[in-house]
Amino acid sequence: MIFEQRIEINASATTVEKCFTDLDIMHRWLNPVLSCQPIGNWSTEIGGKSRFIINIPLLKPTLKSVVVKREPGLIIWSFDGFFKGRDRWECQPMERGTLLINCFEFEIPNPLVSWGFQVFAAQWTSRDMQAQLRRLKRVAEAIYQTESI
Repeated sequence: MIFEQRIEINASATTVEKCFTDLDIMHRWLNPVLSCQPIGNWSTEIGGKSRFIINIPLLKPTLKSVVVKREPGLIIWSFDGFFKGRDRWECQPMERGTLLINCFEFEIPNPLVSWGFQVFAAQWTSRDMQAQLRRLKRVAEAIYQTESI
């Protein structure tokens, strides 16, 4: 499956990138049931490891991720767990602001979990990713306005 979302943000690509590379800022726009914890020291450089935890009572599904590609304005996390795949975040500077593209590409190896995801969570995940980008946009634009003063 592939979920790709795009949003135009009235902030510099540097500011937008900071929103998905600075752990404290990231937690300002992530879904409140999702948390990201570093494995070792927090790093968004190649090889940096973290875990994304969905805080569902009793279950707490976790995706371990590692940064597999890093360039200015681009980061790709590869993950393995109940999902296997990649989460790509890319900033494309525009004349006024930045186009942020998030591509979440994955497979679910367990057929029962895959069926459950399709039936119960696929639409919610897509809507949540759109809401997440709108929250990131608000955070980035607020930071950019503060930095521009």
